Amino acid sequence: MTGARIPAVVAADIRKSYGELKAVDGVSFTVAEGEFFGILGPNGAGKTTTLEIVEGLRKADTGQVTLLGENPWPRNPKLLPRIGVQLQASSFFEKLTAREQLQTFGSLYGVSRQRADEMLELVGLLDKADVQENKLSGGQRQRLSIACALVHDPDIVFLDEPTAALDPQARRNLWDVLRAIQARGKTIVYTTHYLDEAEILCDRVAIMDRGRILAMDAPATLVRGLDAPTHVVLQKGLLTREAARGITGVEDAQEDEVSLTISTRKPAPVLSALAERGTLDGLQVRTATLEDVFLDLTGREYRA
Repeated sequence: MTGARIPAVVAADIRKSYGELKAVDGVSFTVAEGEFFGILGPNGAGKTTTLEIVEGLRKADTGQVTLLGENPWPRNPKLLPRIGVQLQASSFFEKLTAREQLQTFGSLYGVSRQRADEMLELVGLLDKADVQENKLSGGQRQRLSIACALVHDPDIVFLDEPTAALDPQARRNLWDVLRAIQARGKTIVYTTHYLDEAEILCDRVAIMDRGRILAMDAPATLVRGLDAPTHVVLQKGLLTREAARGITGVEDAQEDEVSLTISTRKPAPVLSALAERGTLDGLQVRTATLEDVFLDLTGREYRA
């Protein structure tokens, strides 16, 4: 996705320690203009500290960061109108409606009051324009906080765990908002511990653990690099384990109380053979995911 675009973000060997804890331990990455870049990892991996350093909200012990060619630390007035920041815990003005919140934030940047309704429409909250923020649901508050980060039309948007603590439907609604933001040409840098979400949304991801980036690339490229088998799961009783192992392309077949799981790196001919046997009822195909990448990199199961 980077091509010849001008880098929107450059982080070079940034480090941050708190006593003996190395929260960020030599992190480097580049984000192109218009790219959706995810910083992934379990809680405590160093994602938020990394993002705060890049945004200019926290000073790194060592290393360098540039945003749109500018140094974000110390506070750089040139960057303020060009970046939008949504924090994990967003604060709003008491007793103001959703529209009034946006109008107030927009006034800090000299933005017209009409911009508020445009942002509410973008995040799907126009019908809640006159509702006080404390009466909005958790998902609606998250969308409002993102609208506040966008009200001044920044070039780069930083989002820290925007879908954390949301129910599945609210998460998916927010995905639509994030896609709409990128469709406007914005650069998005976001953190999440939801690897499945990042796999769907991001152009590229950096997988962090214990303060370090372990791998960085397009999600599909990282998954392909595993050379992991595809798992085809059948209801038990449709096919014996011995018969499954006799199908060309099958590497292994294992049974439990309810299912037969076939492992293969050639799913197309295996599925064709299963179809010929009439054993496709209830079949599930499970390919490798970023969780498998994390397991391969760390030797342990992913725990958000």
